[in-house]
Amino acid sequence: MAGVNGRPADPVIRVEDATKVYRLGDFEVHALRGVSLEVRGGEFLAVMGASGSGKSTLMNILGCLDRPTSGHYHLRSQDVSQLSRDALAEVRNREIGFVFQGFNLLPRTSALENVELPMLYNGTPPRESRRRALEALDRVGLADRYHHHPNQLSGGQQQRVAIARALVNRPAIILADEPTGNLDSRTSVEMMGVFQDLNREGMTIVLITHEPDIAAYAARNVVFRDGRIIQDLPMAHRRIATEELREMAKTAAAAEKDGAEQA
Repeated sequence: MAGVNGRPADPVIRVEDATKVYRLGDFEVHALRGVSLEVRGGEFLAVMGASGSGKSTLMNILGCLDRPTSGHYHLRSQDVSQLSRDALAEVRNREIGFVFQGFNLLPRTSALENVELPMLYNGTPPRESRRRALEALDRVGLADRYHHHPNQLSGGQQQRVAIARALVNRPAIILADEPTGNLDSRTSVEMMGVFQDLNREGMTIVLITHEPDIAAYAARNVVFRDGRIIQDLPMAHRRIATEELREMAKTAAAAEKDGAEQA
C-alpha cells in the first residue's frame, strides 16, 4: 500500500506473536496460537475462517474488546496489549469504528442522533457533533434521510447509518463484522460498494466474514484455521461493486423493456 511520495504507508495495525488462551474449568482452549499480522494505512483486508478458527478472537483483540494472553498489539504505534479496561474503552471510542451484522441502532432515535451517539462520550461540542454526523451521513448517501428512524429505513439504509456512525469519530480503522449477514444479495453489493468507496478515500478497513464472495471485494485475504493464519495473499480476482451494480441495472432495464414489448 503506497503512502506519501510513493513510500509504503506505515502499519496502522501490528500484531506480534499473539496468543489467546481461554480457561474453562480444568481445560484450556487455545484460540490464537502465535499470530502475527500487519495492516498498513489504506488497506482493505478480509479475514476469513470457519467457526472456531480464531477470526472472531482476533476481531475482539483488534477492536480492543479483549487482550491477548501473550504477544503485542500495536494500534497506530501504541501498544494497547495490556491497557486497563477503561483505557481500552477510550482507545476503542477514539480509534475504531465498528460495523456489525445487526446494525445496533437505537430504535426510537433518528439516523442523525444515532450517528451523533459516539461523540457524546468524548465531549464533542453539540454544533460540531451535528456537523460531523451530517457529513458522515452524506458520505454514505443518506443526507436526505437524517430525520428518519430505523423502522422507516430499509435494511441497507440502516447499515449505511451504522457505517456513518462508525466514521464519525474519524477512526484509524473500520472493523466490519459480517456486515452483509442480514442483507439480500443486491443490497450486499451496494454495501460493499460503500466500503470500497471509503477505502479509495484512504480509510483502512478490516472485514470479518465467512463468505468467500464477500471477501472478494477486499484487496487482501487472510485465512484462519485452528488459531493460526494459513494464508495471507492479495485478492487475485477482486470484485468491484460499482461494475456489478452497473451490470445489474442494465439487466433490469433489459428485462423491463422485454416485459413492456411482450405486453
